[in-house]
Formats: sequence, structure tokens, C-alpha cells
Amino acid sequence: MTAPSESPADAGARLATEYVGLLRADRTADAEQLLAGLSDLRELAFVGSALTTTGRRTGRTLPTAMRAQSSSRQVLLGQLRDRNRGDLEGLRTWVRQAAEEVLLVQQYAEAARRRLGDRSQVS
Repeated sequence: MTAPSESPADAGARLATEYVGLLRADRTADAEQLLAGLSDLRELAFVGSALTTTGRRTGRTLPTAMRAQSSSRQVLLGQLRDRNRGDLEGLRTWVRQAAEEVLLVQQYAEAARRRLGDRSQVS
């Protein structure tokens, strides 16, 4: 019996995780190669969707002011996506910026956790 094939959404989530991991490891050439290998609008849409989900989910864990800023950036990313729906290079730009947002909000979330952890130790 063969295993069921990966759904487009699952493939997008896997590729989004891989892409962010490459960026985090400062392997930008490999990350760009991964994006260049995506030649279908639908593939890019699923990768970007997974990045959007991660960015929004992480953004909701931030302190209020940071959360508001993250939410505003997500709106701008959505506008970028909408302007480039039929453009392969435009969607790649959206994916790049969505991944940068994920890295940023993850960094902010970690800093907020450390800061709150430091406060609890002082009290």
C-alpha cells in the first residue's frame, strides 16, 4: 500500500518551514534556489499562505504595540499579494517579505518572552 501524496497545503507548509530555516541559517543562496524552483503560481500561493499563517499566529503573542505593528505589516503583505496574483516574480517577492516578517515577529516574540521572564525573576 502506498502512502497518500502530500496535499498542496502540506507541501506549502513544508516548503515555508524549509525556506525560513534556510534564511535563519543565513543560507540565502539556497533559499533563493528553493524559491526559483517554484514555477507555479499555486505553489507560491500555498507557501505564502503558510508564512502568513505563521506570521499572524506569532504576531498575536506579542505585546500590544508590537502586535498592532505586526498586524499592519500583515495588511500590507496582503495588499502586495493581491497586486501580484498573476505574476510569478511578484508572488516570489511576497513570499520573501512574508518570510522576513515571520523571522521578525519570532525575534520579537523571543525578546518579549525573555523580558517577561526577567521581570518574573526580579519580583
